[in-house]
Amino acid sequence: MKEWITNRKMLGTTKLRKDAMAIFEAGLDAVETKSVVKEKLKLSGGMLSVGRKKYNLSKYRRIFVIGIGKASNQAAHALEEILGDKITDGIVIDVKNGSLKKIKSITGNHPIPDEVNIRATGEIIGLLNSLDSQDLLIAIISGGGSALMCMPKGVEYGELQKITKSLSKKGADIRELNTVRKHLSDIKGGQFARMAHPATIIGLIFSDVPGDDLSMIASGPTVLDTTTVDDAARVLNKYDVLKSCSVEGCELKETPKDPVLFKHVHNSLLVSNTIAVDAMKNKAKKLGYKPRVFSTQLEGEARSVGKNLAMTTKQGEALIAAGETTVTVRKPGKGGRNQEVALGAMDHLAEGQLVASLNSDGNDHTPVAGGIGDEVSIARAEKKGLTAKIALEQNTSYDFFQKTRSYFRTGKTGINVSDLMLSLRKK
Repeated sequence: MKEWITNRKMLGTTKLRKDAMAIFEAGLDAVETKSVVKEKLKLSGGMLSVGRKKYNLSKYRRIFVIGIGKASNQAAHALEEILGDKITDGIVIDVKNGSLKKIKSITGNHPIPDEVNIRATGEIIGLLNSLDSQDLLIAIISGGGSALMCMPKGVEYGELQKITKSLSKKGADIRELNTVRKHLSDIKGGQFARMAHPATIIGLIFSDVPGDDLSMIASGPTVLDTTTVDDAARVLNKYDVLKSCSVEGCELKETPKDPVLFKHVHNSLLVSNTIAVDAMKNKAKKLGYKPRVFSTQLEGEARSVGKNLAMTTKQGEALIAAGETTVTVRKPGKGGRNQEVALGAMDHLAEGQLVASLNSDGNDHTPVAGGIGDEVSIARAEKKGLTAKIALEQNTSYDFFQKTRSYFRTGKTGINVSDLMLSLRKK
């Protein structure tokens, strides 16, 4: 098993902490991007198998690869190893750069898109518009793709940045955020597929969305969108975003609804958090805990989720969850939703209990992946005059866990299957 957590020596001061790290790493191992692609895609005698589906590559004049999101670079590496010189050309945009032979690798900005993202998206659009019925496009779609592949429509680039930031700070969930993104874009919500039509598209989907709604993962570029401009307008009104951003108005764009445009699109869900959770469950059992899955679609205010996990864990249990929480930002502190989950649990821990949360991509809106709430972090906080309550009020979870040395550091993992959460309690 790979040692994903790079500060394990600093963290591993108790058995509970060592067990938590082993359980998280088992989950990450199970969804490691390159391994998943090589397991699910096989090439034999010119036939490419993707799960149970088979594609005769001799039918296509050219084969292209386009990847977006935090798993796209690692997936592209695997595709190059599988397909080699059969790949004609391609582009991936990821938060992590990598050396690729046939595919151009671009490092974009996340979570707020910048001009690099827009230029890269322009290149993607140019490639999509060049395709015809004799072409095969392998599209790698993974979490983070909504920000990384960005071509604003109906608002200026700076206004889109303000709207995205405001929705996130006000606690909009991923579905609300991506509904707005789809209708302020020239490429999201099935528009990617419309541009590529009539080429054949194999969509390789890496889910970071609770419930695995393909139309919401990276804002569903290869999926027929069921949301409308009215849905997007309702989200903007709900959070009073245009007023708070001082944006006079925006022109929402309808996404393509013609099923014919998606006739040659074949989307395959390669990985989701359920795979990671199953592996975590098995590891917890081997370590002597009674594993119980709380939810794989966990949403809600991060601090409340942390409290709930702490208070519903029985003695001897490993309570496991995955999903994507939200943080309503009240003060200009620094932190992320995973650190806030752990912080929210701290005042509700039983004796001999640990609650931890980790972003599978390795970045919890800070250079760390998440935090641990337990007796060690409580004792260290008391020595430094820190309290979880004040840190929650100030939105300073990052500072809190830095000072208590109770954070996970993994670096960019090349994985994105949402957040993984764990509550361990001794017998």
